[in-house]
Parts: sequence; structure tokens; C-alpha cells
Amino acid sequence: MTRKTANDFPPEVLKLFDKFVHGDISRRGFLSSAAKFTVIGLTAEGLLEALSPKFAQAQQISNNDPRITATYVEYPSPAGYGKIRGYLVKPAQVTGKLPTVLVIHENRGLNPHIEDIARRIALDNFIAFAPDALFTLGGYPGDEDKARELFKGLDQTKTRADFLAAVDVLKNLPEGNGKVGAVGFCYGGGVVNYLATQIPDLAAGVPFYGSQPTAEETAKIKAPLLIQYAGEDERINAGWPAYEAALKTAGVSYEAYVYPGVQHGFNNDTTPRFDEKAAKLAWERTIAFFNKHLRA
Repeated sequence: MTRKTANDFPPEVLKLFDKFVHGDISRRGFLSSAAKFTVIGLTAEGLLEALSPKFAQAQQISNNDPRITATYVEYPSPAGYGKIRGYLVKPAQVTGKLPTVLVIHENRGLNPHIEDIARRIALDNFIAFAPDALFTLGGYPGDEDKARELFKGLDQTKTRADFLAAVDVLKNLPEGNGKVGAVGFCYGGGVVNYLATQIPDLAAGVPFYGSQPTAEETAKIKAPLLIQYAGEDERINAGWPAYEAALKTAGVSYEAYVYPGVQHGFNNDTTPRFDEKAAKLAWERTIAFFNKHLRA
């Protein structure tokens, strides 16, 4: 069966799906609005199913791959909030102390795709830690719709404090070299930008299509950034000119790339919005950036 791509769907349907994924319209709202579009013989329900993640088919590295060790771990959360739970992945053979990377999920919590991302990073000889912001609400529920609904109930002040604490965990990890990078996608990209404003010694940040901080907050950034956007992502890209101006004013070291013709979420290979060429280049740049800033 041929894998569907973004080109198989009308642009209007892709925009509706983006609104649905980010909570701007309900499932019913998507189905009602998508009903007017007929494409590749699919109903509105069929369109939603076709656009939704297919985790098993996209998985690149299994949880029990002999080249890695992967486990779920818990750490204390700050200010009496309880615990942080996440997915810690290391190369199976560790020689010396390794750089560490915090992996920050989209607005659905620690789903199988983000776990796979953490495993990919470990295979490039990093220690990866992917916390689950939904842990305090029972954890990722195994269903993307339910996860989105749970996400709305998060206390974002607490959640941001947890991600800050996760950076401290990695800084002090016995097997780590003390240098921490962060990569995040969509919601997670926004968190990477936030962490950069709060942690002067963050060694590197790579936000994929993430929301931007204010100019006042941007002035606090000391970390080098690799900023990646999708060309067809009007919602997020609207904030880029002001962010770039603020980065330049603050003298922040950054690289920025806009991948033309691709959709928000182009790096996520579980959905048709995935763009193989752009994702490959963006990921090569990501690993090279981390190698440059986390190993020196």
C-alpha cells in the first residue's frame, strides 16, 4: 500500500487538521467541515483516519533494540509537585561521559513517536530523556484524542517547572558530561524556546516549529539555537519575524531554516504531513548541531 503524503489531501483539509490537532476545533468540527471535500474516495471520517498517526508503521528503532538501553524513570518534581516520569535512553555501550538531550513532545504527551525519537538520538551516542508532561494526569493514555483532551488540563506553570527540573536532572546525570541540549516539536518547540530564556547554560536548543517568546524574554537567551520551521505553517511562522529581530538585537547565536512547501509537523513520520526530504535534512542538521555544541 502506497504511503499517503500531504499532496494527497486538499490544502483546506490540512488546515482543518492542523486546527483539530491544536485544539482550535473539535473532532465534530473537523468532520463537519471536512465533509464537503471528497478525496481519494474517503469520507470525512476516512480523511481523519488517514491523517492520524500510524506509530507502528513508522517506528524506526524498537524498544528492545540491542544497541540501546531504554527504561522509564522517575525524578522528584520541584516545589513539592510530586514526580517527573520520562523515558531514558542510552547507548548500550557507553565509553566515557556522554552529552545529554532533553526531548520534548507535542501536545499529546509521551507517545510512541517521541519515544522513537529518543531512541534515534541515543543511537547517535547521546543520552536522551523524554519526560511525559501528562504523568501528573495519569500519563499518555494511548489514544491521541484522549491525550489532547488531557493536555488541556495541565497546569502549565507546573509543567514548565518540571521541564526546567528535567534539565537539572540531565546536568547531574552520572553518565553525562554536564552539557544539556533540548529538542522539541510543536508544543515542545515552544518549550525549548522557553527553556532557552530561563537557563543561561543550556548548551544548545533545537525548536521545531515552536511558538516564540516575547522580545523581553528573548533578550535573556544565551544558548545557541537551531530554529526549524515549515514553509506552509502560517500559524507559527507569523511569529518568526519578530522573534528573529529580537534574536538579532540580543546578539543570540542562532541558525534558522524554513523548509519550503512542507507542513507543520513535517518531521513527524507517523502522519502524511511528514516530508522525507525536509525531515532528513532537518535531522542531520539537528544531530550536527548537538555534536558541535555538546561534545566540545
